[in-house]
Amino acid sequence: MSDTKYIFVTGGVTSSLGKGIIAASLAKLLQARGYRTTIQKLDPYINVDPGTLNPYEHGECYVTDDGAETDLDLGHYERFLNVRTSQANNVTTGRIYQSVIEKERRGEFLGKTVQVVPHITNEIKERIQILGNSGDYDIVITEIGGTVGDIESLPYIESVRQLLWELGEHNGIVIHLTLVPFLSAAGELKTKPTQHSVKTLMESGIKADILVCRTEHQISEDIKEKLALFCNVRKEAVIQSIDASTIYDVPLLMQEEGLDTVTLEKLALPNDTQPNLDQWKEFLQRHKNPKHKVTIGLIGKYVELPDSYKSIQEAFIHAGAANEVDVEVRSVHSEHLSAKNIDKKMMGLDGILVAPGFGERGIEGKVLAVRYARENDIPFLGICLGMQMAVIEFARTVLGLEKANSTEMDKNTPDPVISLMEEQKSITDMGGTMRLGSWDCHLKEGSLVEKVYGSSDIEERHRHRYEFNNAYKEQMEEAGLVASGLNPRTGLVEVVEIPSHPWFVGVQYHPEYKSTVASPHPLFVGFVKAVLAQKQKQNNASLA
Repeated sequence: MSDTKYIFVTGGVTSSLGKGIIAASLAKLLQARGYRTTIQKLDPYINVDPGTLNPYEHGECYVTDDGAETDLDLGHYERFLNVRTSQANNVTTGRIYQSVIEKERRGEFLGKTVQVVPHITNEIKERIQILGNSGDYDIVITEIGGTVGDIESLPYIESVRQLLWELGEHNGIVIHLTLVPFLSAAGELKTKPTQHSVKTLMESGIKADILVCRTEHQISEDIKEKLALFCNVRKEAVIQSIDASTIYDVPLLMQEEGLDTVTLEKLALPNDTQPNLDQWKEFLQRHKNPKHKVTIGLIGKYVELPDSYKSIQEAFIHAGAANEVDVEVRSVHSEHLSAKNIDKKMMGLDGILVAPGFGERGIEGKVLAVRYARENDIPFLGICLGMQMAVIEFARTVLGLEKANSTEMDKNTPDPVISLMEEQKSITDMGGTMRLGSWDCHLKEGSLVEKVYGSSDIEERHRHRYEFNNAYKEQMEEAGLVASGLNPRTGLVEVVEIPSHPWFVGVQYHPEYKSTVASPHPLFVGFVKAVLAQKQKQNNASLA
């Protein structure tokens, strides 16, 4: 009998229903009742991880403290639970097959024929239970990517079937998220897609214990009874998940529907406490009732897909609530910026954030945006590539190094102010030269970033290949661009700032990854605060 309880979240009818948000919301409710809870994601694609995927393919690549490049849903897990995730929280088909093939090559299967069952399924089951066997959690929620019936998901579904049988009664349950569409021509909600989805799940040997029904309209008691009857679940286990104004409403909506209550009942766990959601409700109150509004331009090259910058968008929500400010994020495609239209494109922006990214497309637009922010005293935050663009812009415009560039964009630049470290240059494997995961940073005493963090020693997550070239550090600092954050071990520049500017900061790392509802990231909080202050200062000046 298992000490850890397992919850499996599957999806049906269509993708993008929000399995990650439902899993995170349930985890939040269980955590708020005192249960040590974590969530993991099983991704059915054959890539080893999303690190080499274009953001248009899969949205943002999220990075954990231990350097794992993972699915963006892990960002939701951390933002909701305020608990750090790791490599064990994200499993891909590519990683599963890679591990099994490596074991076969080492002779670990003793000459047996390697098959999906039992070798692949055993590997999946082992990965699912790593977190549970650690002794750190009472409940592990496992979200299975894709849609029931997909070829790619079949090994995971079979593994869940086996694991439910092995764990025994009350130690594992399945929550099936499905769609109940509204047909405007008929003027009614339709349950047939859900019935077929549950049937497909049952054909794989799995019975749904709880149905969570995504819908745009209220589901009546009659429809709940119909779904319960035809899908073989109890009526109280049919949970409505109606569209919400913000994802942060979902835990409270799920609590109203009794998702946590029925889950605990099916897992035979005590249900004698109420979730403590006071801090969560206070955050929502501040988020929904702002006293001020600012508009911040997000300058990037993947802006057509909002999920490409998901963590940045959410970090602004957290920081906005902390400042009681409604932060409107206006996306600006860097590839469409030019010297002719920069004034028009930047019009109405109170702050500018130049986003991370890879490759040379849209780079010159980012450089233009940095210059506009620097020369017009607009609060600026550059993240990763955005920080590098700030260094390039400063070198070109202030130092007069007109051809200054990163060797990522121009290998023959005479002034490589951004470059690879010597030990990286001989490595050709994608990811082999990447600086990933949590790294230490020492902040300069009296600097803006030290004041923002309230500390001189911090840890932040990285995902990049190229670095600030320290050969130009002294020259930059003499001209006014200060290296205010350094890695204490390597001496690599982590943070640059311009003290003479109202608020100008570039960071080599990704602060957005660590922002949560309970702990908004200080850099985003400080940036939003500065944007508001500068806007009010300018408004007062125009009235004078």
